[in-house]
Amino acid sequence: MLLDIFDEKLHPLSKTEVPLDYNQHDPEQKQIYRFVRTLFSAAQLTAECAIVTLVYLERLLTYAEIDICPGNWKRIVLGAILLASKVWDDQAVWNVDYCQILKDITVEDMNELERQFLELLQFNINVPSSVYAKYYFDLRSLSESNNLSFPLEPLSREKAQKLEAISRLCDDKYKDIRRAARKRSASMDNLCGRRWVPAILS
Repeated sequence: MLLDIFDEKLHPLSKTEVPLDYNQHDPEQKQIYRFVRTLFSAAQLTAECAIVTLVYLERLLTYAEIDICPGNWKRIVLGAILLASKVWDDQAVWNVDYCQILKDITVEDMNELERQFLELLQFNINVPSSVYAKYYFDLRSLSESNNLSFPLEPLSREKAQKLEAISRLCDDKYKDIRRAARKRSASMDNLCGRRWVPAILS
């Protein structure tokens, strides 16, 4: 399934024209690496943030039952990085900061991407340290089996507590917004069939 919000033809990340066959060719590993590295480098994100990003990516694929394909991978990855950076890093990167990195994307587009991503995750952005540890050791095993270096250290007790506290706090904020929006829109849903989307905390 290709949701409109992730479709790069409908929501391009640059002014460069998207080719007509954009959804036909799988991206090369180098292209994916360059895209992710550009975001992580420009936003000064940490390696730990990459693990949280992976958690959100897999959660999205499970919850929303969508597939990553050539036409949506960039925007899906961008949405996961956006949320992970807000949950993990002390100095969260704002949506407007990503607009400066990607140049041609608007703040409104970033806000809508974040809203849709959150909705598809069912607002479940909590990352317990046990989940982080599972992803960490899976990635370490994968790198060892492919003879790659894996310099990232396991979470310290302090970082694990911080991750759980911040992700619970963000999770609670988003849930409160969702509950308030649902309460306000309950009668409107019956009249016009529209769903309210919570505001972005950025």
